[in-house]
Amino acid sequence: MGSNVKRTVIWMIVFMFIAVAGIFLYANIRSEGNHSDGEREAAALTDENGAVENGTMQIGAMQIGDDTRAFLSDDTFFDPDKQPYSSIEKIDGKSLSLLMTSVQKDLRIQIVDNAGKLVAGEDFCVVLNGNKEYMDDDRDGVIYIEYLRAGDYEVELKEVEGYRVPDTSAKITVKQSVEYVVIDDINLLILTEDEINAELEDLEANDALDDADQSEITGMQEGNPNAKMGIDVSKWNKEIDWDKVKNAGVEFAIIRVGYRGATTGALIEDPYFEKNIKGAIRAGIPVGVYFFTQAVDVVEAVEEASMVTALCRDYKITYPVFIDVEGLGGSGRADGLDVETRTAVSQAFCATIESEGYRAGVYSSRNWLNQMLDMDKLKDYVVWLAEYRDVPIYQGYYHMWQYTSGGSVDGIEGKVDFNLSYLKIENSVPDVVQEEETQIDPADIPEEEIEEPRPIGGTENADF
Repeated sequence: MGSNVKRTVIWMIVFMFIAVAGIFLYANIRSEGNHSDGEREAAALTDENGAVENGTMQIGAMQIGDDTRAFLSDDTFFDPDKQPYSSIEKIDGKSLSLLMTSVQKDLRIQIVDNAGKLVAGEDFCVVLNGNKEYMDDDRDGVIYIEYLRAGDYEVELKEVEGYRVPDTSAKITVKQSVEYVVIDDINLLILTEDEINAELEDLEANDALDDADQSEITGMQEGNPNAKMGIDVSKWNKEIDWDKVKNAGVEFAIIRVGYRGATTGALIEDPYFEKNIKGAIRAGIPVGVYFFTQAVDVVEAVEEASMVTALCRDYKITYPVFIDVEGLGGSGRADGLDVETRTAVSQAFCATIESEGYRAGVYSSRNWLNQMLDMDKLKDYVVWLAEYRDVPIYQGYYHMWQYTSGGSVDGIEGKVDFNLSYLKIENSVPDVVQEEETQIDPADIPEEEIEEPRPIGGTENADF
């Protein structure tokens, strides 16, 4: 083959390659143009008719916008009957729940938000068994119903504007008789003094002063081989330097957890409780606690005991937990109780305390132990006697003796109560206070470490 023929063949091949490439390029450009026209047409139709839903649009028989993940944003894809939350519920999360407890033929209903906090300031209404309505008249988020028949109940919370209420009724069994166990959600009922009028609720009381004589000893009674020297404190003692108290010879401290309001009956934490119990334990002083009662029935007594155990759960309680039973000169809501009811209140408190593993006791003055309580029914509990004289003349059993309210000790400004304890308790405490997030078991005081009730007072054994 000549050179001219070869060149001709080569050029023909080149031209054929260029032609094929041109045809392919032209086809691609035409296809892209058609696709853009279709998208513009779809966009125009969307603007006119708003026909695009969930990433899909119908144009004649053609489907445009095949988004295979569009169903993920459709709340009704799997449940066509689902009703979406309102915008308020979505944004604020205002979902309500009911917390309910029953102690004895009663029902306490607490309305809480999705953070578990009481919701106050609303006109809540609940319906029992589909027919009887009860209002939250004081708008505090708690509805308390008394005198119910024991049995099973269904409770429905009526609609409240701006909130999402449970769509099903809550069920609870109203108890026939008291079970001396703590109320788990009692924290919702505990108030601080910032939330109440403390001048009306926390009235000072000391029945032992009315019975005191001139023989009262106001100094520390140290060195008694049969007793330990201690103090009891509350907010009335204000700031305390616990290291100085320890160095002064104090061997134990009984600290007030709180009180029930004398007027409203609210459960209120002593504003110095946490500071006092942490300070005493850090200083190496074993502690017990007490609660000033204004309970008018056993239901309220269980509430008070529940509050005490809730607030003491993180601390080592070495000494007993006492219910402080005193009068307020006619100004207290519990002053008018009869002996039977007051004794039942004390029993309910102590039984509930002991159900949590603590040792329980009753504090009162000589006159009240003699006249206002049936001590035969309280013989299983530790008795803390308040009697201000050099030798008690109380004839009953007691294990601790508050012998003055006029003591003085380094680390506390002003007067303080002095006590002697005849309980056989080892004076040891943890080196540090447990952190709040660390749960520890309640103090377990073995039976052999606490003497059985014995007649310490009285004429025969008056001289310690």
